[in-house]
Amino acid sequence: LQPPKKQPDSSPESNYWRSFKTRQLTLPRLSSSAVSFVHFSPAPPHDFVLTSSASLTLFSSSTLRPISSITDFPDVAFSGAFRFDGKLVAAGCQSGVVQVFDATSRLALRRLEGHARPVRFVRYPLPSSGDKLHLLSAGDDALVKWWDVSTGTEVLTFTGHRDYVRSGSPSPTSAHLWATGSYDHTVRVWDIRRPESSVLSVNHGAPVEAVLFLPSGGWMATAGANSVKIWDVISGGKMIHSMENHNKTVTALSLGKFSGQDGVESTRIFSVSLDGYLKVFDYSNFKVTHTSRFPFPLLSVDSSPSSLVRAIGTANGVAFVSKRKNMTEADGDSAPSGAEGLLEEKKRTSKARGFRYFERGQNEKPSGGDFMVQRPEKVKLAEHDRLLKKFRHKEALVSVLRTNDPMMVVAVMEELVARNKLIKCLTNLNSEEELGLLLGFLHRFTTMPRYARFLMAVARKILTQRANDIGSSPALRKHLAGLKATVAEEIKIQNSLMEIQGMISPLL
Repeated sequence: LQPPKKQPDSSPESNYWRSFKTRQLTLPRLSSSAVSFVHFSPAPPHDFVLTSSASLTLFSSSTLRPISSITDFPDVAFSGAFRFDGKLVAAGCQSGVVQVFDATSRLALRRLEGHARPVRFVRYPLPSSGDKLHLLSAGDDALVKWWDVSTGTEVLTFTGHRDYVRSGSPSPTSAHLWATGSYDHTVRVWDIRRPESSVLSVNHGAPVEAVLFLPSGGWMATAGANSVKIWDVISGGKMIHSMENHNKTVTALSLGKFSGQDGVESTRIFSVSLDGYLKVFDYSNFKVTHTSRFPFPLLSVDSSPSSLVRAIGTANGVAFVSKRKNMTEADGDSAPSGAEGLLEEKKRTSKARGFRYFERGQNEKPSGGDFMVQRPEKVKLAEHDRLLKKFRHKEALVSVLRTNDPMMVVAVMEELVARNKLIKCLTNLNSEEELGLLLGFLHRFTTMPRYARFLMAVARKILTQRANDIGSSPALRKHLAGLKATVAEEIKIQNSLMEIQGMISPLL
């Protein structure tokens, strides 16, 4: 006997969450990097920003299309977040710097330097505070810092955590209270009016991945390992409930609103996990009201202030955005009547009786609410990229040498090293012209600091392998003489700099 199939939950709330239509978004750059953070602008039209690799990508919440990308980061970016008016975006990075950008022009306005290790959490105060001049940051140096963005200066530093600080949340009822979660298993509540120590500390029992103040301000949710815990802040940090419905680490928490059939809104907690599940948690009744399954491990989640759009970031470089359907489409309470109803019924019962049936709708013009599917633009590859795809390694090397672009040439050489083909390509440079291209490139760019270490190794290898060929050609000997003179001049400059350093060091 086959076991009976499990029927999906048909409760009003479950039907409400199922009415969200989910789309998959792929970032325009570095799509294989994890989407580590999602944040919606508190200001209409509530656009959202995805943080992935070394870039922030801003999306429109109405069209779900990318608006712009901010790539002015020296390394990996973290925790891109809007100011409450939506005009500024701030983010931390691997080098320990917090950068502030204009959300429209994408210009970098401030660099806040004070952390010694990567900054994993950056957040502006809530709209209720009215504070546009400050932000809070926390990082892997176990420090929490309060910044004055207008002057670019550090105002306060909170010490107390003993491990990485990866999450935080502002209090919705007090502009002075912030909570931060750390890998030392603790969540601390700070008051910026008394920075000497935290005003409250609770132990989650595992490294804390997410912290979230609930709307009342008296309760707080924390996530770590596979559990989400609710704490009473007012009563001194008493744990009220622990939910362990995930199978793997819970990575992020967010708030969303559920509108019942009576029109009354209730707040829910969204939790996402590495097990690929999104759980909707009713913390007033302490139960899970809805579950959604995704194909990848989930790292981040956020919901728009209107709760009509929800975005989820994954570890595979994909974002899933769910948008609430209109009420007619979601609830099905309006049905066509009269002549329109008959036409609609006829359309539903039409059958495939001819070739025209399969061509129907091709000449229809899109209406205002339709989503237009765009064909992906074909990427135009450079000649050396096409040759590399065909595994014609030597020809790819010669082709990129003709571009005289050091960045591209070094990139191709590093790719050949990864394929274990660079030495073979250097050996197979047959003509005097091909060897001349390589020696001329080394002559011009070997002493550039960015490429010096790699190109010096290439120069030593080519001089060792092709010494006879170079010695027998006057043109190649000329390139070699130029390379020798360039290296000698660089050595002379380095010696001078060392002398100057020796004179300055005693003074400092």
